[in-house]
Amino acid sequence: MKALICAVMLATSLGGGVRVYAQAPPGGTAEEPAVTPFELQRLFDSYALLQAQDQLKISDEQYSRFLPRFKALQDARRQTQQQRARVLQDVRRLLSDGSTDEAQFKDRLKQLQEIESRGQAEARKAYDAIDQVLDLKQQAQFRIFEEQMERRKIELVTRARQANRANRGQRQGERP
Repeated sequence: MKALICAVMLATSLGGGVRVYAQAPPGGTAEEPAVTPFELQRLFDSYALLQAQDQLKISDEQYSRFLPRFKALQDARRQTQQQRARVLQDVRRLLSDGSTDEAQFKDRLKQLQEIESRGQAEARKAYDAIDQVLDLKQQAQFRIFEEQMERRKIELVTRARQANRANRGQRQGERP
């Protein structure tokens, strides 16, 4: 599994690109495998976990306690992000429909505040649980590590998008 994750991350970082679709493209072929955003996120989460173990020098004993706590942090963030995206989609729909119902807007904005507050509390709880496993130096390294992983994720997404654009441009140039 570790080799598969590293291979996907390496291929993406080298510009080989990973085709990302919400669903497989119409007429997709075996030559163009589709990776859903959910699968890509799971791969990146697994990659981050492996990198955390290496970079933080987590012992095997620590790792067994760190793993579920790190996953809880990732899940809390993802859940908050998904809930927030759903409410923002509602706001976007209201705006595009030309709605002037202030009560609906107030309700959605209140929902956003509640989601953000709950998300911050859950993230803080997850950080506290992680900090119980790590020593002080590892805690500091973990904060730096998270920033590095976020930068890496943005870099990989950017490269994948560029590769996909280049692939689309080549296919369009091949058509008569």
